[in-house]
Amino acid sequence: MKDDIKPDVDVSSIHSESEAKDAVQRLSRAIRYHNYRYYILDSPLITDPEYDAIMLKLIELEEGFPNLVSEESPTQRVGSSTSSSLEGVEHPIPMLSLKTVYEESVVRKFESTCMQELSKESVEYIVEPKFDGLAIELIYDEGRLVMASTRGDGITGEDVTANIKTMKDIPLLLQAFEKEDPPPRLIVRGEVYMSIDGFEKLNELRAENEESLFANPRNAAAGTLRQLDPNVTAKRPLRIFIYGVAAAEGYTFETQLEALQTLQKWGLRVNLEWARVCTGIDGTLAYYQEIDEKRDNLPYEIDGVVIKVNNLTDQESMGLRSRSPRWAVAYKFKARQATTKLLDITVQVGRTGRLTPVAELEPVIIGGVTVSRASLHNQSEIDRKDIRIGDTVIVERAGDVIPQVVTPVEDLRNGSEKKFTIPKKCPVCGGETVTTSDKKSTQCTNLKCPAQVRRSIGHFVCRAGMDIEGLGPRRVNQLVGSGLVTSIPDLYKLSVDDVLTLEGFAEKSAEKLIDQIQQSKGQPCERVLFGFGIPTIGYATARLLAKEFGSFEGLTNASESDLLKIDTVGPEIVRNVIEFISKDEIQEQIQELKILGLEMSTETREIGAQPFQGLSFVFTGTLEKMKRPEAKEAVEKLGGKASSGVSKKTDYVVAGPGAGSKLKKAKDLNITILSESEFIELLDKTES
Repeated sequence: MKDDIKPDVDVSSIHSESEAKDAVQRLSRAIRYHNYRYYILDSPLITDPEYDAIMLKLIELEEGFPNLVSEESPTQRVGSSTSSSLEGVEHPIPMLSLKTVYEESVVRKFESTCMQELSKESVEYIVEPKFDGLAIELIYDEGRLVMASTRGDGITGEDVTANIKTMKDIPLLLQAFEKEDPPPRLIVRGEVYMSIDGFEKLNELRAENEESLFANPRNAAAGTLRQLDPNVTAKRPLRIFIYGVAAAEGYTFETQLEALQTLQKWGLRVNLEWARVCTGIDGTLAYYQEIDEKRDNLPYEIDGVVIKVNNLTDQESMGLRSRSPRWAVAYKFKARQATTKLLDITVQVGRTGRLTPVAELEPVIIGGVTVSRASLHNQSEIDRKDIRIGDTVIVERAGDVIPQVVTPVEDLRNGSEKKFTIPKKCPVCGGETVTTSDKKSTQCTNLKCPAQVRRSIGHFVCRAGMDIEGLGPRRVNQLVGSGLVTSIPDLYKLSVDDVLTLEGFAEKSAEKLIDQIQQSKGQPCERVLFGFGIPTIGYATARLLAKEFGSFEGLTNASESDLLKIDTVGPEIVRNVIEFISKDEIQEQIQELKILGLEMSTETREIGAQPFQGLSFVFTGTLEKMKRPEAKEAVEKLGGKASSGVSKKTDYVVAGPGAGSKLKKAKDLNITILSESEFIELLDKTES
């Protein structure tokens, strides 16, 4: 079977039925095997786009050679057979899948088909996110939930009613609206998913309990919903969006949008926020681009959009194929996962001296980006996932996050793979390394290690730190590589003549850099504190500590009990701060920086001089004139609070372009809404 996991079939070169028959058999055999791995074992060997590519080849061959289509062909089924671990249940109406497309030209061909078959010059579509979860059917009799089942093979699914009833998203009893009861019998379809935040927390908990981690939110949702014990399901953060009506006895809708709106009134959770009606395919494609750009900011995973003819009468007129409706397509985004070869494992040394193993990969394109390296985190993760040099691995890339190796494909091993152990000597300086007992952290013990110095200087001068504009990574590498800078205080000892010895500097640029470094001496305590890069101390915590103690000296003199009195400061932060400030070399650097003229204090306002005292602000959408961290900092400097969510306690919502649910909630709660210009005007009046 290993040789046929991804059959090498070139459909364009097949011209005879005998050749086609052999290819059809190979492709069918591969699809059945992957269905088994995915649906029954929950252990896929290939990614969704790779699976879709095999299926599309089979469909194309069967369309060219219709005599080869058999009842057992995977194209005649929607999914795979039901798992034997859950009771099977027959769907009252078959649950069809959607035709998947990846190219704009195919979407435009879909539009041509719609216009031709409906005899219309333009067609109205509704475009909805394609949620990356598990398809589900819910049946309500007299408003009560009586059955929930998975898609299964489209004809028969798995009875997951007991598990579904543990989800608070799903009403056990539908509600009436406008004095009208829900239909006597209602059958709806939706997608059960797990939010990104919920998925990460679940995996953190599983890691603590030394359990295997889920590869992605979709696998987590599928595994959770198909649990035999509903008590397990109840403890996991499943969510649902209902996206369609299969049957509503005695009730009719004109459009898909009307159906969604009505379902919401009956108490079912739908995603109206991102459903959009578009006339013509150009608007539809523009929406596809828009949501593709915003997908990384969504709290859940989507892998494309679903384009449907909005008018339900038109849907009925166009009808169905054997396995999918003719009036809808799923237009998927570019792949975010791919399989490739793990060629080697190298080790990076971070600014704190931490050693991080990195996968060196055979280059592979993921989501339009060529990926050749991926994070492996630590020795514990490598051991837990049993990742070996030479493995075929599944690599994932989400937004701008560093690519990660999700899992090795163990079935493809040939015995030549090698296990990896993190080195006992630092690969940069040769110094001794220390690994914790849980193997989750390995440190280089040499504080003069060039790799540590480069990264610590880079962090110190970054935008959220001392904000020295002329010191990017290249310049920092030059300064450290030349020996001019071996510690943070050395930055403030540099002269124009020193800088002129470096390649790429002239008199004017050298003077400008020195001027920028000198100007940074006036930065407040929180920026210096953040710049030192204490573990677990982000900018918000640094600002909190600076506000409480006023200066580095005040923080140095603080006791453990003083630190623990601060809200949101827990034992780990306290431990890291005390360990940091107690180091002799840090105390020496702090004293040296004082002598060199750094202020390292923070301005403290009297309560009476804090005009935003007691006020809560929420920012939503895109701010065009100032960055969001700057806006939040401005609010907090004036005594206010910058919150992430809208509630009755919110005083102002600052809304920019692209504002969504937060803006809607603010309007519902009659909260004062400001544009960015109005917010800046308020700041100017307050600070004048």
